[in-house]
Amino acid sequence: MIKSVLAAAALAAVSTAAVAQTAPPTNPPAPAAAAALPTINSPIKDLLANPATAAVLEKHLPGVSQHPALPQFQDYTLAEVAPMSGGAVTPTIIEAIDADLKALPTQ
Repeated sequence: MIKSVLAAAALAAVSTAAVAQTAPPTNPPAPAAAAALPTINSPIKDLLANPATAAVLEKHLPGVSQHPALPQFQDYTLAEVAPMSGGAVTPTIIEAIDADLKALPTQ
């Protein structure tokens, strides 16, 4: 009798463990939030790392992704680069880039 009670308890424990392993969680984790797109205040390297935002930069600043001095200015924002750009990056261009970035669909 004791053996059958122990056997039944062992079987119940194994069955419970098996069900616990295959049962879906009662509170599944929330899906990861979509990564936010870089903004006008992001470093240029972050804007170039995303295909959608890189296309916006290339539209307004053709060749920026291949610029020979990119390693020197990639950590700066467009506003920080503007005074050093010799007129290539103007407030008007920055505003146009900002508008296009804001118009991009979120991921």
